[in-house]
Amino acid sequence: MGYFVSVESGVNLYVEDLNPTGEKTILFIHGWPLNHKQFEYQFNVLPERGYRCIGIDWRGFGQSDKPMSGYDYNRLADDIASVITTLQLENFTLAGHSTGGAIALRYMARYNGYGVRNLVLIDAAAPTGFTPETAAKFLKETYNDRPNMLRDVTDSFFFQYITKPFSEWFFQMGLEAASWSTAAIINTLKDEKIETEFQTIYVPTLIIHGIHDQVIPFSQAKIIYEKIKGSKLVAFHYSGHGPFWEEREKFNEVLIDFTSR
Repeated sequence: MGYFVSVESGVNLYVEDLNPTGEKTILFIHGWPLNHKQFEYQFNVLPERGYRCIGIDWRGFGQSDKPMSGYDYNRLADDIASVITTLQLENFTLAGHSTGGAIALRYMARYNGYGVRNLVLIDAAAPTGFTPETAAKFLKETYNDRPNMLRDVTDSFFFQYITKPFSEWFFQMGLEAASWSTAAIINTLKDEKIETEFQTIYVPTLIIHGIHDQVIPFSQAKIIYEKIKGSKLVAFHYSGHGPFWEEREKFNEVLIDFTSR
């Protein structure tokens, strides 16, 4: 079922909550410039395996409200915290993809990992996100031809072959965001870094990363692995930036195995 959660005056986030009575809960945080729908191939499978799956659309993306401000990691982490508090979530797995991984790490540091039992970082945009050159290119395209920018993102996202209908579905997801929030996150990915956050992680952490990732290089996964004590790194050898789809069967089984311990 879907509903909205208020995170501040005038700003409501859309939440997709599947199998609310499930024995184990995974809270998914999507990447830029997408929304909760990117995890369709987890939502198809995991609820049938007894999981409660919760997907959140960040402010400015998907079906959530689209204010002009609030797109730094602190505010985005605060939004996640508001949803967690409102839903009274405890003992859950927090799974963040790309920019969502950076937001998850900021949440862990900012809220001492409140309620989180396990952390899953999927091709996380950490310690850094975009280079100034990449950000400048994306910003220029966003302000002049956002659909073309989104098409370029889709083309570089996957290592596996994708059909034209799949590409169109993925492309349309990006168009659901506001142009100003799309641009704001580009600047966040350029300007903010995840550094001290790694020292605050005390829960079991799984790092999933495609070795062919052209968006966030696999080398960054190795850095995260070295910085988070006791973490586990699983390389996806046939994936780019989207192992949640490219190797979805393996992805789902790795996720189930990790959260079953």
